This record gives sequence, C-alpha cells and structure tokens, in this order.
Amino acid sequence: MRRLGRLGGLGRLGRLGRRRPRGARLDQPRLSRRSALRSAYEPDAFGRIAERAARFIGTARYLVAQSVVIVLWVAYNIIAPQSVRFDNFPFIFLTLVLSLQAAYAAPLILLAQNRQDDRDRANLAQDREQTIRNREDTEYLARELAAMRITIGELATRDFLRSELRGLLAELEGPDGDRAKDRDRERRRRRGGERSLRPP
Repeated sequence: MRRLGRLGGLGRLGRLGRRRPRGARLDQPRLSRRSALRSAYEPDAFGRIAERAARFIGTARYLVAQSVVIVLWVAYNIIAPQSVRFDNFPFIFLTLVLSLQAAYAAPLILLAQNRQDDRDRANLAQDREQTIRNREDTEYLARELAAMRITIGELATRDFLRSELRGLLAELEGPDGDRAKDRDRERRRRRGGERSLRPP
C-alpha cells in the first residue's frame, strides 16, 4: 500500500496549493486580451497622429503633390508600352488608391475636428470660469469702493472742522475770552520790556 503522507489524501492538495501560478495571483483579476489591447492603444497619441495627417492633407503642398502623382500616373499608363503599363485606361487601380485615401482621410479629419472641439470646449469652460472670477472680483471691488465712500462721507471735512473751531473760538472770546487776550498782551509787553532792560 502506498503511503499518502502525513495528511493522507490531502498531501497532494498541499503540494498543489504551494505551486505558484504562472500569471497573476488569485486575488487579482486576470487581464483579458481585450484590456491588454486597450492599454496598448493610446487615444491621445493616435489623435495627435490624426491631427498631423489632417493638417498635412489640408496644405497646398499635399494638393500639388497629389495632382503631380495623378498626372504622372495617367501619363505613364497612356504613353508607356502596353507590356509595362500597370493600370490601363479606365485607371481602376488609381480609382482604388484614391478611394482608399478618401476612406482614411475622412475619419482622420473628423477625428482631428473632434479633438479640436474638445480643446475648444475646455478653453470655453476655462474662459467661463475666468469670467465668473473676474465678475466676482469686480463685484467685491465695487462693494469695497461703496463702503469706502460711505466711510469717507462720515469723516469730518476740513470746512466742517474750520467752522467748528471758529464757533469754539467765538465762545472762548466771550467776556472771559477778552480777559484772556488782555493777559496775553500784558505778558508779551513784559517780555518785550525785560528784553530791552538786558544789557547788550
């Protein structure tokens, strides 16, 4: 009889449990092939390529180059001997090439336009936020300016202070005010007399 180990029939399971899986661990979900393809596909990089292609297709250089290629293609296939021609008169291969180019150019141009629309939307959102911030700042400054005007309106002006001081001075110059003036005059005379008595 074969010995099964100290745990009996569980010995094999114990050894199997110790094996490490080749891929990811069991507590982590396995990546499907589709998700691996998605991670390799970068929409931003593809979008940049599409924009470059659309930008190049929209240039005069591309239009001139394409026209030259078509003229050379047609001229070669008309003038060349029958044995070396690769596209005879109905120019089916040329039509196929131009159709294939149009089939790829249209989606590339649409993709570039979509990216431009996304950029425009983002710029518009930033402009809106900036406009809201500017409006809030303007409203805050208007409130502060109004508060300063109210505060300045409550401050005493120079004319108001002068009129108040004149009123106080008039009150002081009443009957007691004349006596105070006489005392000041006497003091000034005495000082003047003392100065004249001093030897030079």
